Amino acid sequence: MNEPRRITRTVTVPEDSSPMRTDVFIGNAMHELSRSQLAQRNAEFIINGKKVKGSRSVHPGECLTVVYDAPSPSALKPHPMDLKVIYEDDQVIVINKDPGVVVHPGAGNFSGTLVQGVLHRCSDMLGSFPEDVLRPGIVHRLDKDTSGTIIFAKNSIAHEYLARQFHDRQVKKTYIALIRGVPKQLQGTVAARIARDRLKRKVFRVVSPESSRGRNAVTRYRVLRTFGHCSLVSLEPVTGRTHQLRVHMKHIGCPIIGDPIYGGASESEPGLMLHAFSLQICVPGKGMQVFRSPMPSRIKKFIRSTDA
Repeated sequence: MNEPRRITRTVTVPEDSSPMRTDVFIGNAMHELSRSQLAQRNAEFIINGKKVKGSRSVHPGECLTVVYDAPSPSALKPHPMDLKVIYEDDQVIVINKDPGVVVHPGAGNFSGTLVQGVLHRCSDMLGSFPEDVLRPGIVHRLDKDTSGTIIFAKNSIAHEYLARQFHDRQVKKTYIALIRGVPKQLQGTVAARIARDRLKRKVFRVVSPESSRGRNAVTRYRVLRTFGHCSLVSLEPVTGRTHQLRVHMKHIGCPIIGDPIYGGASESEPGLMLHAFSLQICVPGKGMQVFRSPMPSRIKKFIRSTDA
């Protein structure tokens, strides 16, 4: 019987990270598996070249490596999907993601994900990422309920090229959103530290700047139009924290409409009103490019109904 294939992830702990358990950091900051999933996958942890337990705290600047059993290859079976392709060449593919679509397989979502649709279209991709069974080609993510522009690398060289730009904050992402109310300032910057809620793992909160928890997060915003009780805004995340835009808008008293976690969504609202409008990034062999996804119909319809 063959031994299960092992996946290796290595990351340098960011300077603005708070000390936390190694196995918690892997789930929270690296967006890998949860503590229980790591245990099920026989995970091993290495910090600065030394094997450690999952309970050991990680600190800024340390080099962390996690090695765990890969899931069965069947977990990433390609599925046909009606993809809205914005751009494609032999290095990358850019998609306008529909709301409600999960980007890659994970806990509870092993079918119908965007990456499986991309693999069905680009059949050679999976072989280009033998060490990444669940997330081949992925360099950034969108929340399940967020629509809009997302880019995939088709091979490991293109992946490294794109990922470096995200790491160095050389990528410009612009979102559009409908928010409740009108911000006190029509244009500004929200700089508020974000941490995972202690009791609800999938929820994030703004914490005190002096807190040892969480990570610094910065969002630029601009009001494009107001509709009495709501506003259409453009949002530019300077940092890329999980749920950052949603948490920051709630923090300034203007949560994104239709947000079931941070906005008190009502049954009459047709989903999260957050859309990744544009992505500016340097594409291998093509130089700097700007990719855009048009404003989705759900946002247009909501605006028309509000204006009526």
